[in-house]
Amino acid sequence: MTRPRIRVAAYVIRHRSGPELLVFDHVGAPTAGTQVPAGGVGPDEELELAVLREVAEETGLSDVAVVRQVAVEDKPHPESGQPRRTTFFFLRTSTDTPDEWDHRVSGDGEDADLTFACRFLALPLKQPLADEQDTWLSRIDPLWATYESSDSGDRL
Repeated sequence: MTRPRIRVAAYVIRHRSGPELLVFDHVGAPTAGTQVPAGGVGPDEELELAVLREVAEETGLSDVAVVRQVAVEDKPHPESGQPRRTTFFFLRTSTDTPDEWDHRVSGDGEDADLTFACRFLALPLKQPLADEQDTWLSRIDPLWATYESSDSGDRL
């Protein structure tokens, strides 16, 4: 049995007129979809430190604080099918954070040197995130569940 790749994902929330979620898109790769900061955990790296590092590497934000762990998801990688375990965290950031910006990814991971277009989206989301990353938002607040179509049952 193959051991899962250990990952973290961040729901970075700011509150202005209402709650907003930090997301990004890959500049030049629209098929990657809208995502939250997420990535691998290093050997012996604590999960809370890993999620803070991923947010900083992928968005440039360092003014974030971990509130709590939200969920642990065992789900294969959507392309390779390899096992992975992702721990989702709820983080807060300042209301002074810009509405949108481009960030060149730092670090030495597979995203290094890519540019991400970062922005905040009002909650609840009107569209699901890539790889169903929005699934666990309702565990922070039930009102934050992504809208679903009442006609077909499909997510919008």
